[in-house]
Amino acid sequence: MATALLCLMIFCNTFSIGAFGPLLPEIARAQRLADWQLGVLAGAFGFARVVLDIPAGRLAGRRLGATLVAAPVFLVAGVLLLGSAGPITILTLGRFLIGVGHALGMVGGLTALLERGEGAAFRLNTFEFAGMLGILGGVSAVGLLPEAWNWNRSFLVVCSPQLVILALLPVFWRRFSTRDAPARPEARGPVEGEDGATWPPIVTGMFVVGTIIAFAWASVSQFLMPLRGTREFGLDRAGNSWMLAIPQVVDLVVLLPVGYLADRLGRRAVLGAVCLALGAGTFFVGVGPFPLFVLGSALFGLGLAGWMLPVGVLREHTPLHALGRRTGLYRVGVDAGIFLGPLVSGLLGEVGAGYFVGLIGVVTLVAGARLLWR
Repeated sequence: MATALLCLMIFCNTFSIGAFGPLLPEIARAQRLADWQLGVLAGAFGFARVVLDIPAGRLAGRRLGATLVAAPVFLVAGVLLLGSAGPITILTLGRFLIGVGHALGMVGGLTALLERGEGAAFRLNTFEFAGMLGILGGVSAVGLLPEAWNWNRSFLVVCSPQLVILALLPVFWRRFSTRDAPARPEARGPVEGEDGATWPPIVTGMFVVGTIIAFAWASVSQFLMPLRGTREFGLDRAGNSWMLAIPQVVDLVVLLPVGYLADRLGRRAVLGAVCLALGAGTFFVGVGPFPLFVLGSALFGLGLAGWMLPVGVLREHTPLHALGRRTGLYRVGVDAGIFLGPLVSGLLGEVGAGYFVGLIGVVTLVAGARLLWR
């Protein structure tokens, strides 16, 4: 029941993420925004998550119910502000509040799932499957809505599933507020972090890999792919929606099998393989011609199936009492990538962003090769 509720939450929450990408070129035109302003707007989502991740981790470790109940409230407020089509400051504030809601929901959801221990990779990938399904729903819905609708009307309509979670807030409160904070056992091992838990090198490695994946995802799907599709390849709103849907569909197809294999073959080996796919896809999307652009989007989706694998490795090396804090710290690195990816891309402009994304692809390839080698 708990896993089903969390999957429903992340499914409804991520419609707003899916809707933003294909509408980005229209936001630029309608609001008369320069590329650097688009980068700031897109990056505000990740910046909010960077700021909130550690407090959210601490709150989730003590008040899981309050964390999960607060998440949709902030998210709905952000959707309404962004959908107001106001000046750039209001739009950025709305995007920031959406990030706050996602930080609370993601850290709270991961903490609740990781506390259950065995089979974590499959549960995490089920959670991720629901989130990717929501992103695909947002992307697809934008492509199906009438082209004559302005961007903010389309955005508000696509984000309406969030109202379901608002209606279920009493259920979330009853289910998750009764869990007592776990007792703090004595930590074992020679190296300890501030949370009293051992901190082996593999934990640092997973922080780095998670950040690289986040850089790739945010730079491609939240900035470069829709802009390059519109300006270089002449795609309209529907075309961008279907192009952004390709990685989501591929991700959904392979996500659960990847989680199944990771639980049986080892998370690090599977993570290395999907990083190779993600690196190649990111490189093709950044600098490739249209055929490689399309192929890259499919490989990009295959790579995104490994999004939750670093969290599963962290779970193997983290005691129960430290899960909330360490999950929050991990999300700081991931969300720093989500913040800086679009921001740096916007400052570089569309052409410079292509080379920047290509470089991210090369780094991801190196990370995947290193994981497989080790």
